[in-house]
Amino acid sequence: MLLTKPWASLCLLASSLAGVSGAGMSEDPDIKAISLRTHSLEPPYLDSDMQSRWWDFGGDTIIRTDQYIRLSSDKPSRDGWLFSRVPLTATNWEIIVEFKVHGQGNLYGDGFAMWLTKQRAQPGPVFGHADKFEGLGLFVDTYKNNRPGTVFPYIMAMNGDGNTPYDKDNDGKANEVAGCSARGIRNSQVPTKMRLTYFADQSLKLELQYKSEDEYTLCFELPDFKVPPVAYLGFSAETGELSDNFDIVSVKSQNLYKRNPGQAAGSTASKPGKTASSMTRERESSGGGSWTWFFMKFVIFGLMLTGGYVGYTIYRTRQRDRF
Repeated sequence: MLLTKPWASLCLLASSLAGVSGAGMSEDPDIKAISLRTHSLEPPYLDSDMQSRWWDFGGDTIIRTDQYIRLSSDKPSRDGWLFSRVPLTATNWEIIVEFKVHGQGNLYGDGFAMWLTKQRAQPGPVFGHADKFEGLGLFVDTYKNNRPGTVFPYIMAMNGDGNTPYDKDNDGKANEVAGCSARGIRNSQVPTKMRLTYFADQSLKLELQYKSEDEYTLCFELPDFKVPPVAYLGFSAETGELSDNFDIVSVKSQNLYKRNPGQAAGSTASKPGKTASSMTRERESSGGGSWTWFFMKFVIFGLMLTGGYVGYTIYRTRQRDRF
């Protein structure tokens, strides 16, 4: 029993450390992914003081700590927002957002937005956020105003310059740099997610999960797209005469590092536009050895501690027998 309990605890601790390292890696072996706690969200969302250390929220936002953050409810003329308190300064990053758009009836609107902008927490007419923003606006528009030939819900990206207004009357047609239709994203039977991946001066890619679980569909990929190097991450939503529920369930942000930044220009790891998934496979193979050696050192250290403990126990037993 003296050997079993310390050794079992040691093994459990080593296993938990290995699990943490695996959870912090993206799917791509060429990329090391480190979680950004400052830009991530999960239940219960709030601390014991009913506040969030890293996020602010306002407007008509409702937080149900076991389920969701509801930016706007299925009621007319509602708007709410959620913004990070500190800017996102990572050079390369990936953000996975689980959200839910749902409600009653066949008429609904208006939509919600994801922001990476120099401004933060400024309510306004663009899906609950201020117009003439500077940075990236990603709009999930559920109601068609005037855009013939386009299937809604529609998701589009706008690169705001701080001066150009959003073309609300035509559902952003004049501002769109990329987009896609996403019929079925509302009241979906599977968890709905969007995965936004950015490599500075290389690419911005948006993928959606709404047709089946663990299956992402490419919405768009933009080469040479630039997001402000210092931008706040946020979400907002609004309803007008028509309404819906717009919920944020979780946000998972990761800082992405290329494992071999000095690799030759002709190699696959340094090719522009390479996706995060194609860069993760090499990472795991190169990083596996270091973790194996760390684990071996941990086990050897544990054996030394156990041996010392057993030796000390035997010594004390012999001392008692002498007296």
